[in-house]
Amino acid sequence: MIDGLVTFGAAFAVFANVTTLFNVAWATLIGIIIGALPGLTATMAVALLTTLTYRMVPEQAILVLIAVYVGAIYGGSRSAILLNIPGTPANAATTLDGFPLAKKGLAGEAMGLATSASVLGTLIGVLFLAAVAPMLAEFALSFGSYEFFWLAIFGIVIAGQMTSFEDALKGWIIGFLGLLVAMIGQEGIHAEPRFSYGNSDLAGGIALIPALVGAFGLAEILSVMKERAAEMATRTVDRVVPGLADLWRYRRTIGRSGLIGTIIGIIPGVGEDIGAWVSYAAARRSSKEKELFGKGSREGLIAAETGNNAAIPGALIPALTLAVPGSAPAAVLLAAMFIHGIRPGPLIMIEAPAFVYQVVWMVLLATVAMGVFGLALTRPLLAILKVPRERLMPVVFVLCVIGPYAITQRLFDVYVMIFFGIVGFILREMKYPMAPLVLGIILGDLLDKNLRRALVLSDGDVTPFFTRPISAALWITTALIILFAIPQVRRAATRLMGWNKSV
Repeated sequence: MIDGLVTFGAAFAVFANVTTLFNVAWATLIGIIIGALPGLTATMAVALLTTLTYRMVPEQAILVLIAVYVGAIYGGSRSAILLNIPGTPANAATTLDGFPLAKKGLAGEAMGLATSASVLGTLIGVLFLAAVAPMLAEFALSFGSYEFFWLAIFGIVIAGQMTSFEDALKGWIIGFLGLLVAMIGQEGIHAEPRFSYGNSDLAGGIALIPALVGAFGLAEILSVMKERAAEMATRTVDRVVPGLADLWRYRRTIGRSGLIGTIIGIIPGVGEDIGAWVSYAAARRSSKEKELFGKGSREGLIAAETGNNAAIPGALIPALTLAVPGSAPAAVLLAAMFIHGIRPGPLIMIEAPAFVYQVVWMVLLATVAMGVFGLALTRPLLAILKVPRERLMPVVFVLCVIGPYAITQRLFDVYVMIFFGIVGFILREMKYPMAPLVLGIILGDLLDKNLRRALVLSDGDVTPFFTRPISAALWITTALIILFAIPQVRRAATRLMGWNKSV
């Protein structure tokens, strides 16, 4: 405990300089602007900025990316409130009550509540990040190859289940497609080429950043240009500083949503949008003002924004301790850590314990910057929303091309970006979620190496995959998730357990 506090204090010393304040300020502001523009997601923002941080020292590079991440998730609330279009998928639940409040002439109050809820939600998540990450890392030391294999499968299945609202099968298909993409190139143990067909570029594998920039950058551009431009709900802004009485009145909602968002964030690949929806649903179920939800409920707005921002620190917990991202932006952040020579995983509290606490300070600094910019720059940020997308999207496309090329100076990575952009756009039109694809590409290497190591250790015997305690818990949980996704099984279980339809 004392050692942890000492390390936490020492971690702050790394960021006690002017460079840190400058980087936090511009990166958070860029994140807010990108998040506020409909169609430009947090994942895309982190992926594009990753390509600009190669020459930075690792701590400052990760600080910039986390500031962009925090800013983008918050920034999406602006367009959700004023345009009825979520700036990022994480802000979809915000539109339900934010836009009705704006139509009533309370846009300023709604943005102030969203800012306060976002700050409080992030702070709740940070508390869990500081407390849970060291314990989870210590627990993860008991994981072997068998457990990591099942953890990868569990991550794909749960991410596919929770991000595909219409059909879980689509989420699983896209997740396992990501695993297959990760198998292209030299395998990680003996460096034997796979699925390269004699092509030297394919033998090098599909790099994560070009694939992500395509799936979340170019695909987003195509999607945005396909949609009709929206009009702003109001041009007037009332007070933006929320009353403390309002926040105190909804303190239980804030606490519950913060806890839910953090827990959802920890689940591999699920992320901020599910955190917001689950928090919103829980708030509505327990509210004394149910009739106001969907018509301009302050409580609903607070629940959604608290939940999605609390999921940010939550998503960083498995990324740091298990090298398994909790969300799509965290997946890019995880890749950036590897690029900068940082090795997240169970050994992080042994090899680099200070880095975990540095990440806590990074999120805290970004949260402070987010709160300041959110309350102080309301009117300038409104002007940004008026930039015509016809002028903005070509600039974003240029960044999508330059970013992947800057990594290795290979034209092949630009082709990869374009391929994943077009495929990603088609899959979006077919209602396939993109988060499991990202998780599959990230977890492919983990699954492949640990499957083969485990088979070598057991001399080809698969029994340990099913009999070791943690492995058993993981595969049974995975099997139950798949079974309960089948409507007939779910209905039979409901009848058997005597649950009514309201449960």
